[in-house]
Order: sequence, then C-alpha cells, then structure tokens
Amino acid sequence: MSTDFKYIPIIDISPLLARCDDPKMAEDPGVYEVVRQLDQACREAGFFYVKGHGIPDSLIKEVKKVSHNFFQLQYEEKIKIKMTAATGFRGYQRVGENITKGVPDMHEAIDCYREVKEGMYGELGKTMQGCNQWPCNPPNFKELMEEYISLCKDLSRKILRGIALALGGSPDEFEGERAGDAFWVMRIIGYPGASTTNGPGPINDIGCGAHTDYGLLTLVNQDDDITALQVRNLSGEWISAPPIPGTFVCNIGDMLKIYSNGLYDSTLHRVMNNSPRYRVCVAYFYETNFETAVEPLEICKQRTAGAKKFERAVYGEHLVSKVLTNFD
Repeated sequence: MSTDFKYIPIIDISPLLARCDDPKMAEDPGVYEVVRQLDQACREAGFFYVKGHGIPDSLIKEVKKVSHNFFQLQYEEKIKIKMTAATGFRGYQRVGENITKGVPDMHEAIDCYREVKEGMYGELGKTMQGCNQWPCNPPNFKELMEEYISLCKDLSRKILRGIALALGGSPDEFEGERAGDAFWVMRIIGYPGASTTNGPGPINDIGCGAHTDYGLLTLVNQDDDITALQVRNLSGEWISAPPIPGTFVCNIGDMLKIYSNGLYDSTLHRVMNNSPRYRVCVAYFYETNFETAVEPLEICKQRTAGAKKFERAVYGEHLVSKVLTNFD
C-alpha cells in the first residue's frame, strides 16, 4: 500500500541492466541495492524515476519533437488517422474525446497498441483487432516510434526482473505464461496550455483525470520543462512528479497490484498543465500476455498471511472493458 510519501524517488538502474540476464544476478551487490530501492519505491509510492536506463537521449527527444510537430498540424490533417472502433481503437482522438470517470480530458492523443491480427486472441481480441495508424509526416514517424517501442519493451522487461526479485520471486516471474508475450499500449499525448479565457462557463483544466494504469509497468517520457504530472499519496495530497532530464517516470499498474496481492499498489495520478505552453507526454504501458489470467503470486500470498486479497482478472477483458467505456 502507498504511504504519505512527499516525493518520487530516483533509482539508478544501470547495475540491474548490466547483470539482468545473468542467472546469478540476484547475488550481485549492485543488483541487490537496485532491488531494495525498487521494493521500497513500489511499497511506498508505486512511482519512481529511473536513470541509467540505456535508451539514447537523442531518441527520447526526437520522439517528443515529432509528437509536438504532429499536434501542431491542422485538425483536418490530424483526423486522417482518426481513431474509431473499426481501427481497433487506434489512431488520433481530439481534445475532450478521452473520458476519465465521466469527465472529458483536456488532451489530444494518438493511441497505439500491439497490433492484433484477425483471430489472434479469439473472441476476446475482436475489439482490439487492427494495425496502428501513423502520420505520413514526417515520413520516418512510424520507423521512429517502432524503434522506441522496441527499446521500451526491453527496458520494461528488465525492470520487472528486478521487481520480481523485490517481491521475493525468481527474476523470470513475469515472463513465460504471465508476460513472456507481453501486450503493450502507447499513448502519444498533447496537453494544450492553460486557458486564459475569461468568458462564461466552467473551464476544465484537468489534462487527464485521476486514474490508475491497467497493466504491469508504465514508462512516462514527458517534456523537460513543464511540471504537470501529479501523484496522490495516502492522505490524499497531490505530489508533483516534475520532469528530470535523462529519466523516465515509472509506475505500477492494476495487474501488478493483483500479482503482488496488494503489497504494491497502483497509485492514483492525474495531469494538470497549468503552464501556458503546450505539453507532450509519451506513455508506454507494458502489460501481461493478452489472455493471461492474473492472480496473486504464491510468494506474495505467503507474505500476506496466506490470504488471497484479489480475485483473478483476465488482462484482455480488463483492457477491453476500459477501452469500450473510455470514449464518447
């Protein structure tokens, strides 16, 4: 469970990455220290920054740059990749089209998912069938984003090997049938600057309403100079997660909360862009296998007096239910 944390910890994960695929990684003192910090961060906040992650800074910046360029296009250009049910809910959505707990969010986005071919997940996967829609301009947009997704997927897998050790399991606890064929989601999100309009009627300044993430682990790549992400602690205070160059903000999702039997919580967070400047955030969500039935790990039940606190949840069902109720 989360605590009354006042800040988001920063963890240098380079020792973990250096030994990540070593069968004896758990015996390494550097890995042990990273695992200790991951455990503390997941127990106390459910959020942490990672540095030493190995993804080139040039790529991280280029991803944000081309995202800014897309959102600056005319609306008529952006809706050429409009998101619909027929596209498997992939593509562009305008400001206010995404809904969080009944309230329109003040952001626009390109939604991307692991591509799902017909029949890939049977009846369960029909809603998510489709290929990602990418802008034609710049011409390397698709190639750039797919390279970025591949690196984020590998990084997430490695961080989860550390989290598996933190829970008391083996490093490959979240591989194989659990997340060896991981589904993923990526949202390229644009938040307009704070409104200066003095006209009649309420102005919704919430870029994205309070929510938890669906899967295992999220990597947040946010603009370096605008603080907008906020995380709620146990007392209900909203703690800012300001951008720190060279880091990702990471947080755990609903499926990891179940696997950990509540030892780790998926913490509520929201986005409020009070800056007059436009803000871009690229969020990559690393999930379980689509058809995986998620339930508390045996090691985590033992750590919580043998009680099973959560019923099993099929990730694909969880995702589809969220997708179908999240849009106008």
